Amino acid sequence: MANAQPPGRGRQPRPKRTPLQNLIYWTLVLGVWGLIFLVAFFAVFAVDLPDTSQLYDVKRQPSVSYLDRSGALLAVRGSQYAPPVDLDKLPPYVPKAFIAIEDRWYYWHFGFNPWGIARSQIYNMRHKGEGGPLRGGSTITQQLARNLFLTPNQNYRRKAQELILAVWLEAKFSKKQILELYLNRVYFGAGAYGIEAASQRYFGKPASQLSLGESALLAGIMKGPSRYSPVASTDRAARRATMVLDEMTSAHFITPAQRDEALRTKVRVNPVLANQRAQYFTDWVDDQVRAVVGEPTEDLVVETTLDLPLQASAEQAVQDGVLAAKSQGVEQAALVSLDGEGRVRAYVGGVNYLQSQFDRATQARRQAGSAFKPFVYLTAMEAGRTPDTPVVDEPLKIGNWEPHNYTNAYLGPITLRTALAQSINTVAARLASEVGTANVAATAHRLGITSTIQLDPSMALGAVEVSPLEMAQAYAPFSNGGYFAKGYGIERIRTATGRVLYDHGVDRGPRQAVIAQPALGYMVSMMRGVIAGGTGGRANVPGYDLAGKTGTTSDYRDAWFIGYTGGFVTAVWVGKDDNKPMRKVTGGAAPAGVWKQYMTAALPRLKVQPIPGGDYVPEPPSAIDQIVDGVTGLLHGDREQPAPEAPRDRRDPPY
Repeated sequence: MANAQPPGRGRQPRPKRTPLQNLIYWTLVLGVWGLIFLVAFFAVFAVDLPDTSQLYDVKRQPSVSYLDRSGALLAVRGSQYAPPVDLDKLPPYVPKAFIAIEDRWYYWHFGFNPWGIARSQIYNMRHKGEGGPLRGGSTITQQLARNLFLTPNQNYRRKAQELILAVWLEAKFSKKQILELYLNRVYFGAGAYGIEAASQRYFGKPASQLSLGESALLAGIMKGPSRYSPVASTDRAARRATMVLDEMTSAHFITPAQRDEALRTKVRVNPVLANQRAQYFTDWVDDQVRAVVGEPTEDLVVETTLDLPLQASAEQAVQDGVLAAKSQGVEQAALVSLDGEGRVRAYVGGVNYLQSQFDRATQARRQAGSAFKPFVYLTAMEAGRTPDTPVVDEPLKIGNWEPHNYTNAYLGPITLRTALAQSINTVAARLASEVGTANVAATAHRLGITSTIQLDPSMALGAVEVSPLEMAQAYAPFSNGGYFAKGYGIERIRTATGRVLYDHGVDRGPRQAVIAQPALGYMVSMMRGVIAGGTGGRANVPGYDLAGKTGTTSDYRDAWFIGYTGGFVTAVWVGKDDNKPMRKVTGGAAPAGVWKQYMTAALPRLKVQPIPGGDYVPEPPSAIDQIVDGVTGLLHGDREQPAPEAPRDRRDPPY
């Protein structure tokens, strides 16, 4: 036991590794573990990679192009692709703009940039919780992989698959081919996919003719097509384009002099997009296109009834009118113009489409006020009365309801002509009671009102909820000789190759007469008086045969003017979306002003004729018709009594 050796004694110590041996050893260890990691990485994330065999297949929603009545482009809905462009045919600064802002090291990495990924992760951790956009650190190749094969979901699995596919793309294609694929397939907003479609959509020119400034603007869109849209966010898009030019200068892709020249040169966006003309109208007919042909399987062209110059005048008149009456609480307006056949020639659903897409021309139902009275008077004319039938303006009680005139003054004996021109409430209420509210409702429906009409006595003063389109088409028979004219916006739908899918003129049938003489002539004569010397005097455009009617509702919540000439009618509504009262805005004020501004521009273009069937010769006004209010200096009834309130349509927009 005394001679036993301690454990381990007699073994030779291991020789210490040299630095070179350490390097080789740890390189092998890390290499093995790296290989294990890569195998596991691909095993986990590559098992459900998408099929890459469809690389060159373009799957998209077909586009629908909307044309005005003269063939001018109104809008394009759906995706738009154009033939792919050859990178060599683009100005050299076009691809350089995208490389400068999206992937400065594009020509030096193999699909992904580790430093870029690390930098973006550090940025995201530092700015976590601030609510701003996060940085992804994706290269152009990774973006192409995502656009071609993956969804935009932000998760680590998708990022891992994006990286795998990016490496595959780099191994399979040259840098030039990848960049060419990227520029031809990336989304630029406004329904445009690819640089050629974007150039045509935003600037109306081929991509081969893009300027340096235009190229920078398109490259800037890549950060967010909606956020940096040169249409919806002009200032933000311009700042982003300037940043692109700065990056191009920093990368020595362009000189400082070229940058300065690009900044001095104004970039003009396609006016169809820049002005957002007829977007409410396009929404309206787009729904109808889907109803007629279903979901398109090929590109379509829709020929519409809209007249783009008239539309521009209408939008300007609405914007100017609302701005002028803003101090009186006017916030919104709608305008619809129809010709005698029912073709919608102008259609404005609100003041600013970009701020609110709710369409007040058809989706809102607002009380008609005294604009409903022509249906009462027409029913009376058809029952045997004439414009010169004597009536008495006096206090009236129908059941528990007592209509009042605006001034609470009464004119006594007058004619129906004066009662309509001055919008006397008691006379309209008595007439409706005498001829029957059910008959008045039937008259309104016959002419074009499609909404439900309640039969309470207050309906005579317009306690009926209607849309501007309904009012325009219901007044159209007064303008066109007594014929029904349903408002429509689509003339023809055809494929891009010319195959006609729908034609409004086919099997349309004969025109339907809905007003006969002498009632038509009586009504035209009386409604001329509304503009010539009644509540609609502000709408008068000298030199034209005009007629119409004002309308104001309870507490001044809605104000209307619907007027017409030979074969052309325009309805204007103003109010608030939340249905709160304006400050004493009547139909003869802001709506009549909008109507006059628009019609002053429209009438010379239309070359209208006198109102057909309106040849009734009025009798000279009697002395009683000229009674003047000694306090206000106005004809009695010049300020119409607002209609009583009725239950509101719940389809009105929220506050």
